[in-house]
Amino acid sequence: MVKLWRCEICGDPYIGESAPDNCPFCGVKKKYIKEAKLAKVNFDVALSEKDQANAEHALEVEISNAAFYICAAAKTDDAEGKLLFKNLGKVEAEHASVWKKILKLDTVSKGNDSCHISNKENLEDSHSRETRAIEFYKKAAAEAQNDRVKEIFTAFVEVETDHLHLSEERLK
Repeated sequence: MVKLWRCEICGDPYIGESAPDNCPFCGVKKKYIKEAKLAKVNFDVALSEKDQANAEHALEVEISNAAFYICAAAKTDDAEGKLLFKNLGKVEAEHASVWKKILKLDTVSKGNDSCHISNKENLEDSHSRETRAIEFYKKAAAEAQNDRVKEIFTAFVEVETDHLHLSEERLK
């Protein structure tokens, strides 16, 4: 039987017989995907000064990474790389959307990060970007004073770690 599912991190709905292993929009693990009627999704959270600063920095990171991946998808010299970077660009843009909602912003800037033609160089850049994001998100999760903010940072650490493994596998 087809059901309506909802990701508790990004809030996006999914229709299927079962919950997907990862959210098709933000990439979080299955544990964050619930039947829509049971999902608890909240973007209206009180932010401490530290949580506000970390969320603002996270938004900048995600905008930058999304722009890089969109550029790489268009320019890289490898067919599979184009697909990988296209998907990563969409996921990072969705992460930016989550932070936009948490920060209660109407609009956000589009990044304009450059990329390379060489797939290997794009993978190396991806590896560096994901490593930095993971380190920051772990720190931000540990510092989080709001449980919802902590949950988002923790979930995104897992997603960015998956992204890191994708670049590591392809760099071998």
